[in-house]
Amino acid sequence: MEYLLHHLQHRLHRIIKSIDVFTTGRSGQKRILQLLEQVRSIGCTATLDDYEKRKLRIFNQLNFFQLITGIIAPVMAILSSGRFPIEAWYITTSPALISILVLVLNANYKYEAALLCYFMLYPVFTCAIYINGLNLGIELSFILYGILAVFFLKDIGYMLFAISLSMVSYFILFVTWKDYKYQLEQHNYAAYLINQGLAIVYIFYGLYLIKRENTDYQFGMVTKNRELNKKNMEIEYQQKEIVLKAKQVEKQAEALRELNSVKNKLFSIISHDLKAPMYALRNFFNTARQLNLPAREIKAMLPDVVKDLNYTTALMENLLEWAKFQMQSNLIYPQKLDVSEQITEVVQLLHLQSKAKKISVQVKNGIASYAWADKNITHLVLRNLLSNAIKFTPENGRIVIGFSESSSHVRVYVEDSGKGISKEELVKINSNKFYTTNGTNSESGTGLGLILCKEFLAKSDGQMTIESEPGLGSTFSFTLPLAK
Repeated sequence: MEYLLHHLQHRLHRIIKSIDVFTTGRSGQKRILQLLEQVRSIGCTATLDDYEKRKLRIFNQLNFFQLITGIIAPVMAILSSGRFPIEAWYITTSPALISILVLVLNANYKYEAALLCYFMLYPVFTCAIYINGLNLGIELSFILYGILAVFFLKDIGYMLFAISLSMVSYFILFVTWKDYKYQLEQHNYAAYLINQGLAIVYIFYGLYLIKRENTDYQFGMVTKNRELNKKNMEIEYQQKEIVLKAKQVEKQAEALRELNSVKNKLFSIISHDLKAPMYALRNFFNTARQLNLPAREIKAMLPDVVKDLNYTTALMENLLEWAKFQMQSNLIYPQKLDVSEQITEVVQLLHLQSKAKKISVQVKNGIASYAWADKNITHLVLRNLLSNAIKFTPENGRIVIGFSESSSHVRVYVEDSGKGISKEELVKINSNKFYTTNGTNSESGTGLGLILCKEFLAKSDGQMTIESEPGLGSTFSFTLPLAK
């Protein structure tokens, strides 16, 4: 017996010395933290969710410390008192064996079996200690088992059974039955107080771990929610951008379709409408040369030639302006324009056309007004509107061209006494599709002029409107930004 006690004292001294070496300095503290982290991570896998991992880490940590206590406490009790029954030593070391079993089960991913072993075997072996007549002052452990069962056991049935087992055992052993042949309190009061203190420490330490992990978990959930909200906002923003880009792509596709339609029409005009007058002129000159037509017959044919030339000239100007605009769509040069001056230039340019049909063109010049627009675009729009008015106004008719000023825009209008436009024709014209009819003297057209006017005005922040009644004439007007 004395040899055994001496041997245990020697082994304990060596363990304490090795722990002291292990924990000395920063490197020792680092090793302890690494060891504790390894113990806490026993059985953790990627398949467990974050909350289950946190519970498993707490469970491993508690079992590790209970394992250490289950080894040291009985040894200290034996060494401090020779009266400690040697046969009881095997019973008191059983908690350490239970903790080892629990950690082994967790390491093999048998989490439910580990929980059941802990909450069934610990109370049973604690009862066995007291039933064998040993009062070691660890009765508060039953309270610890009840508290931990609430946190760790998800199944309500298991949880109620574990709590009932602990509380019934506590009531029977410490309220109704107090027949203990060995009272640690009487033989070693210090060890008795240590056991009571350890039970209290484990209770509060377990509660602390549970509280801390729950707080960390809630904080993590809040952080994740914030990150999710941020990602959701980013996704919503990206979706809005995608929708916006889709709309832009659709607009571009629509613009391309319109442009393709214009291109097809232009090729049709070039291949037919522009080619026909040129062939007519060639045939006229060939006939005049080959047949030696007298001057009187040639002079009689000149009005038709002039009409074809006027048509061809206007068409080529529109085509050239459109082509230049398509190649340099972003090169618009707005400047301060004298509206009255622009009107006068266009009226003089088309003077021969109006004179040929004996049409009176009246210019209403009011107070000087200045627009902020591209000069070439303004000139093209005015020329097309006045040319159309001449085309659809009968001989001896009247055209009035003028302007008025508002707070932000200049309105330019061309009013004629021509045949007017029906509602059906207005719908076709406003649909931006090619539409044309012959003039009062059978002048032909392409429908390109008004489309160019609308397209060019849109680029200059302007807008065109048409007012007309069949038989009462028409008024074409457009607006331009007022020069500040």
